[in-house]
Amino acid sequence: MKNYLQLGASLSLICLIFLLCSWELFLAPFKSQSSWLVLKVVPLLISMMGILKGKIYTYKWSGLLIFIYFIEGVVRAYSDLGLSSKIALLEVFLSVVFFLCVTFYLKVSRP
Repeated sequence: MKNYLQLGASLSLICLIFLLCSWELFLAPFKSQSSWLVLKVVPLLISMMGILKGKIYTYKWSGLLIFIYFIEGVVRAYSDLGLSSKIALLEVFLSVVFFLCVTFYLKVSRP
């Protein structure tokens, strides 16, 4: 079970990173400053190695960090139109999947 949760957290994190990069660069850029907005994936990239290796401390702080991306997705799903709104809903879904996998991974890993 622990391996499946780690796989779920890893896949949802990688998908979220690719989604955010493609969203801000190609799919639905936010005006002309979109290249700077792609820097919001840096905290996710920092946490990626710890998630892939199964480090408990990284799971703890990244579980809290993901709420920033959840909130951004909810706000942009409500305020944006068209493709950007649908991508924001996908961001919300991936952040919820990541949070659930991280939470249950920590519960299973507890001594």
